[in-house]
Amino acid sequence: MVINWRKSSYSGSSNDEMCVEVAELVSGVGIRDSRNPHGGLLDVSSAEFAVLVGQIKKGALDLA
Repeated sequence: MVINWRKSSYSGSSNDEMCVEVAELVSGVGIRDSRNPHGGLLDVSSAEFAVLVGQIKKGALDLA
């Protein structure tokens, strides 16, 4: 299976420290650090990913 990673629209510019890529997996959605693509990934269900995106959109996970 070929995994097609794409940069998240929530990531900043190429100079930003927080760069995230996502990919559709058989088991759900893969999430990885684009600056360390071989460092591992999070594998979450589609439902969990939807909850995560919803929380991000609401600002519930902002660190500031």
